[in-house]
Amino acid sequence: MKHLFYLLITFWFIPLAAQQSQTARHMENLGFVNIAEADSTIAIDLMYTRADNFTGRVLYEDLHEAYLHPDALKGLLRAQQELKKRHPRYRLIVYDAARPMSVQQKMWNVVKGTSKYIYVSNPARGGGLHNYGLAVDISILDEAGVPLPMGTKVDHLGPEAHITNEAALVQSGKMTKQEQENRQLLRTIMRAAGFRTLPSEWWHFNWCSRQEAKQKYRVIP
Repeated sequence: MKHLFYLLITFWFIPLAAQQSQTARHMENLGFVNIAEADSTIAIDLMYTRADNFTGRVLYEDLHEAYLHPDALKGLLRAQQELKKRHPRYRLIVYDAARPMSVQQKMWNVVKGTSKYIYVSNPARGGGLHNYGLAVDISILDEAGVPLPMGTKVDHLGPEAHITNEAALVQSGKMTKQEQENRQLLRTIMRAAGFRTLPSEWWHFNWCSRQEAKQKYRVIP
């Protein structure tokens, strides 16, 4: 018991940098910022730290923190403030943010040659905005900390997740009017903060265009 006590005390005094994973240190060395450290009221639940995602495997083996480029982070903090103005007891939850290109390649390997390839950016073509730390996969938590219903789960690769199909989905009974309104709320606050939508994924928001990202920012190896 005494040995366990000393282990706990020793761990407590280990500097934070020493506790960080190799990937987290890599992100910070590249200039990306930990979202939770910038605003602790934004919830973080990285979906690729678990196997219950579209790939069926853990993709972030040593990363549990969500990072963004400082430019995109400023927008995310504004979005949280905008949400609080409209619904003081709601808050944002981030499911994915900056993503190394090595992880993007693992995703692409799962979908290439299938009908799902349209949902994953090809690393050979420069990847997507996640690979620059300029995109977030995001939703809203209610006052009880429960995600608002959005018609599909995050990471659903199919037409039910498309923002262009929502009226038809409501009309056909595949989505409720409340779920559509929840999506519209998310889009409203994210657009107000400067983000851009992605037609095929209600949860995905880009800070800028892919062309601008390639011209002004560095990809994450």
